[in-house]
Amino acid sequence: MDPIADMFTRIRNASAVGKPVLSLPMSKLKYEVAKILANEGWIKRVEVIPGGLAGKHNNFDELRLYLKYKKNGKSQISSIQRVSRPGLRIYVSKSEIPTVLNNFGTAIISTSRGLMTGAEAKKQKIGGEVIGEIF
Repeated sequence: MDPIADMFTRIRNASAVGKPVLSLPMSKLKYEVAKILANEGWIKRVEVIPGGLAGKHNNFDELRLYLKYKKNGKSQISSIQRVSRPGLRIYVSKSEIPTVLNNFGTAIISTSRGLMTGAEAKKQKIGGEVIGEIF
């Protein structure tokens, strides 16, 4: 099971039906991806709910995403997809970092300096694994 692909699918499904809030199991990688989405303006904000406080009888932390919608009710996110996956890893050098929808979208890159957007990776002149693309 691929946790990032699962996260992207949950975001796609929740935004398709217009849910304002999405809850996910917490992991550091998912939290970093969610922070990038929030910083780039694709979602409103992200919260970590400690285990036991989410109203459920478990001790696991929960990641809560607040989705963003346009005035006409459509989701801010048109497409979110996983690029590199466990069966086929996609690595790029600093000169091969993808531009998503003529820089209207965002590529999420896992580098040796942590997760960052494609634009940040180009500025720092480092490559890495392409986690996903969003527009």
